[in-house]
Amino acid sequence: MPNFMTTKTLGIEQHLYDYLLSVSLREPEILTQLRQETAEFPIGRMQIAPEQGQFLALLVQLLGAKKTLDIGVFTGYSSLVVALALPRDGKVVACDISEEFTTIARRYWQEAGVRDKIQLHIAPALETLDRLLATEEAETFDFAFIDADKSNYDGYYERSLQLVRPGGLIAIDNVLWSGRVADPQVQDNRTKRIRAFNQKLHQDERVSLSLVAIADGLTLALKK
Repeated sequence: MPNFMTTKTLGIEQHLYDYLLSVSLREPEILTQLRQETAEFPIGRMQIAPEQGQFLALLVQLLGAKKTLDIGVFTGYSSLVVALALPRDGKVVACDISEEFTTIARRYWQEAGVRDKIQLHIAPALETLDRLLATEEAETFDFAFIDADKSNYDGYYERSLQLVRPGGLIAIDNVLWSGRVADPQVQDNRTKRIRAFNQKLHQDERVSLSLVAIADGLTLALKK
């Protein structure tokens, strides 16, 4: 994965970022441990920022969510932070293709006592989402978080839009792509795909939209 991804909010000086965390972050120890273990991997920068995880948990609570999607699990931080925020009967349907990294995720889910809330599917996420649609789960989800391969963002979004209920929320990570989307000199395939995706959502009247400059950029799309 590209080394320009970030595990903290963009465009903020370190001393101010440290202050932000010191007065706002309430990260449970189990999440801190998972984040620290993930940071030891060469691709640990794929991990979401802790302030972003806390924001996702708050959104889930505001929605009164019970059924959520996590598209792109990695070592399980986003699934875990959402599962901890869900009520006892809540469920996370998690999609990933890596047995290696989701083994770490399962260990932390078990330790946190939320393993029964998380239904993990090891398969290409598009296949999992299509299977959910085929089994009449359209408009049954309250929330979806998309943080997987950028080449399939449009496909993940379109399927998530069918799966979430009206009034449900889709959150999409890395939409600012470390600022590369705003640099016309950058023309690699992934950057161009994210640019096109951002432009599409800007024009998408099916949702109410906000792009939040937290972590590496988080788009919030509320289904009308």
